[in-house]
Amino acid sequence: MTAEMVTPAWMHNQISAEQQYDSWSEEQCAGIEIVDGMIVVSLSASKRHNRLARVLADALDAAAGPDWNADTDFDVRLRDVPLTNRRPDVIVYRAETIDLTPTRPEHVLLVVEVVSPGSETTDRIVKVDQYAKAGIPFYWRIEQAVTGVPIIYTYVLDPATNAYRDGEMFTGVIKAAAPFSVTVDLGIT
Repeated sequence: MTAEMVTPAWMHNQISAEQQYDSWSEEQCAGIEIVDGMIVVSLSASKRHNRLARVLADALDAAAGPDWNADTDFDVRLRDVPLTNRRPDVIVYRAETIDLTPTRPEHVLLVVEVVSPGSETTDRIVKVDQYAKAGIPFYWRIEQAVTGVPIIYTYVLDPATNAYRDGEMFTGVIKAAAPFSVTVDLGIT
């Protein structure tokens, strides 16, 4: 006997913010992203992935001061039509916008993606382009090296081209991050 995975019908249709997504519960929205109106379901992240994201979010939140918050598991509405919502692994956003829904790119300073098996192309190419076009000033990508020490790639938005240019690369420890200073040891093995 074989088991088949049955997906709900609503996952096969293009959706819009006004008609559907904005009325869904947090449980329905957790673990999904919307790209061009279509639902994208991600595999559950590993414990290592979640820990890296949480350690980084905690350090960024402590360094950010009263004007910025850092969180995990947070939607960013990149575009209304067609609807595109991304859920970065870590987000740094303006503290005064904590109760605004949806969170928009103009509220966001930094998004971070921790690359997992299966998300390599999306995190290295697709999301980079989407975040840049949305105008988010900083993008960080964290990858697990063969040695087990994380490698952090940083990118800075060039407003003239709406594309990211390479920033600094760190191995295991982030020593400084614009516009605030932070030291984060991500040496999780």
